[in-house]
Amino acid sequence: MVLAAEYITKERSRLQGDDVTGIVAVQGAFAEHAAMLDAIDAPWRLLRSADDWDDSITRVILPGGESTTQGRLLRSTGLDAPISRHLSQGRPVLGTCAGMILLAEHLENDDSVYFGVLHATVRRNAYGRQLGSFSTTGSFGDIGDVPLVFIRGPYVADTGADVTVETQVDGHPVGLRQGSILAMAFHPELTSDTRIHELFLSL
Repeated sequence: MVLAAEYITKERSRLQGDDVTGIVAVQGAFAEHAAMLDAIDAPWRLLRSADDWDDSITRVILPGGESTTQGRLLRSTGLDAPISRHLSQGRPVLGTCAGMILLAEHLENDDSVYFGVLHATVRRNAYGRQLGSFSTTGSFGDIGDVPLVFIRGPYVADTGADVTVETQVDGHPVGLRQGSILAMAFHPELTSDTRIHELFLSL
């Protein structure tokens, strides 16, 4: 997917309204999520600091990237506080790759805990270095087969009773749902298939 520069520099939602998806844009693949939302005509806003947050934000995307860097920047920009409130209210969140790590209750190979709301134990970078990344397909919940793109994706070691495994690769969970939380080890934003984002918008 080739992106226009506007997806990297835009500060506010393309469409105005009171049902806006906030895309955390401190680091990582936020521009690709913005392009996916444009493809389904859904309003969005890039979130770079707490000043970008207001009551129009009804759902949040935590994109792929480097989870340690993102966690540090979320704290320094003040975005961790409104996102934590959003999560405590049970509002929808989509976490991809690093986003899954930020949401996880436990990290198997890291003492850090960020939002800690997803009842799962996750291992960082379990699918190897970037050159070892791969693509495949898998059935995701009721959607059917979707493309799965992995870039140093996390590994789900364990899940709580309230977590539903939506998709697996070689018997290992790679897509989870817990109430209004969707978390996945792969990158749906790096494909042309918008169905996971459409599912997220329906939560």
